Amino acid sequence: MSLTAEAAGNVAHVLSEALPYIQRFGGKTIVIKYGGNAMVDERLKAGFARDVVLMKLVGINPVVVHGGGPQIGDLLKRLGKQSEFIQGMRVTDAETMDVVEMVLGGLVNKEIVNLINRHGGSAVGLTGKDGDLIRARKLNLTRSNPAAQVPEIIDIGHVGEVDSIDASVVDMLVHGDFIPVVAPIGVGADGHSYNINADLVAGKMAEVLHAEKLILLTNTQGLLDKQGELLTGLTLERVDELITDGTISGGMLPKIGCALDAVKAGVNSAHIIDGRVEHAVLVELFTDQGIGTLIRGR
Repeated sequence: MSLTAEAAGNVAHVLSEALPYIQRFGGKTIVIKYGGNAMVDERLKAGFARDVVLMKLVGINPVVVHGGGPQIGDLLKRLGKQSEFIQGMRVTDAETMDVVEMVLGGLVNKEIVNLINRHGGSAVGLTGKDGDLIRARKLNLTRSNPAAQVPEIIDIGHVGEVDSIDASVVDMLVHGDFIPVVAPIGVGADGHSYNINADLVAGKMAEVLHAEKLILLTNTQGLLDKQGELLTGLTLERVDELITDGTISGGMLPKIGCALDAVKAGVNSAHIIDGRVEHAVLVELFTDQGIGTLIRGR
């Protein structure tokens, strides 16, 4: 069945609009944090895989860092282990860490690799343990205790933050025409494994790889103002103002924080986009309007 003249014109417009972006980003690295609805909805999963494969085929180098909190929670529940959270962080004892490694480094990572490969890509799965990729340090939370003069330190187990990243193995894969898919598990100086927030790993990975862009897929439109309108084209100074006046608060603060850190460290731009929109990554990269919230460094 042939396209109508109007439909053909629309297709041609979309393709021609993408051309300058393909030229601009050719040879550049783009780090994508993959999570939320985009990881569980079958239609969105397939769309994401096709987006990543298309990026690679036109000469862009995608690096995927993924989460997997809901999948970890589901398996723990099936094993009869209760999930416990403190300040939004999962309390991770040694037994829970075994489950985290099984889910993130095994089930979820390999599912994403398989999905990308089925859509024509060549993906390779990694955890932070592979090639000494992610060095972690233990994360301790603090909370005020009126009975003490100093804040109380809370031990939440095998939860870490990024100490350093040696991205040589990722760089080797990228230049070997593979698509790296990274699970956010690091190793501490004590030899223990640590579960690290995927947004933080993606941000640090973008810094170390001198990425052109950091893209964070979320379950929201992006950053909204107090009237519920989408904010985009933000400078670092404007973001600081929005934090000060309370527009950016709650669960959005950590995402904005890692985006800011990446941009301040030299990543050209960071994008917080709605992973519930089919082909959200391509819409952000290859159209004039884009989607979600853009934070630019220069």
